[in-house]
Amino acid sequence: MITVMGATGHTGARLVELLLKAGERVRALGRSESRLAAMAEIGAEVCVGEPTDARFLAEAFDGASAVYTLLAYDMQTPNYHAMQNAQGVAILHALRESGTRHVVFHSSVGAELPSSTGPIASLHAHEARLRGTGDINALVLRTGALFENFYGALEPIRQLGMYGDAMAPDVAIPMIATRDLADAAAKALIARDWQGFVVRELLGPRDLSYTEATRMLGESIGRSDLIYTQLSYEDTVAVLREAGFSEDMAGLYVELTQAINQGRVHSLEGRNPANTTPTSFETFAQDWALAYGA
Repeated sequence: MITVMGATGHTGARLVELLLKAGERVRALGRSESRLAAMAEIGAEVCVGEPTDARFLAEAFDGASAVYTLLAYDMQTPNYHAMQNAQGVAILHALRESGTRHVVFHSSVGAELPSSTGPIASLHAHEARLRGTGDINALVLRTGALFENFYGALEPIRQLGMYGDAMAPDVAIPMIATRDLADAAAKALIARDWQGFVVRELLGPRDLSYTEATRMLGESIGRSDLIYTQLSYEDTVAVLREAGFSEDMAGLYVELTQAINQGRVHSLEGRNPANTTPTSFETFAQDWALAYGA
């Protein structure tokens, strides 16, 4: 049995499917019974509950040879790090109570830094929890930015004909498709071939700037003139607040972009064949274009 948290998300849904196709028994976790129904239809055991509920997680981890974990996020939460820490504590409690010995955790490039990295700081805190367990084999997958984050650009591009963010236009960063994260996680969960605390980076096929990414999104919808505009940090907070972000979350996002723009968040391994994944941004852009036209 392999337990998968966040089974209804982009990564989790593909991960459940891959594990089932490999002949594994899968327990899929999520907050929504209706959204988990698709997992049940393809053969997964489904469990509905909150990621901050340690008892729920301990029962869901019970009997699992390995678990896939993440810290779920909500852009409207008034205290992001408190929410993340509550999930991290619940996960650690569940691992200990269930006796599960292999865990894969989705983290981020930059999680080695303890502070001033916006949302990533909570990943650093959870990595520290896992590192201190001693008796649990923890594989941390530190990814670059997810391609799927650009689904947030759909409405601004529809309404304004441009895309703006606080990210410096020509700073190239690692970006990865969630399908490649799921593929790596599935392989690891099946093999369970690591011991102790292990960090692996997953960096996508190549580093991209927001200018390049915006151009490719534009080309996918026949808008070769689509431009990226860097917003001030103050304007970015205002835009995010208008879009429904909490004040705390908007501030943390800007803190993250500052860390990236200043070069403090970056790969430690450097790009190599092991951390370079296959799905191109151009391939993702075709799926993005379908969503744009829907």
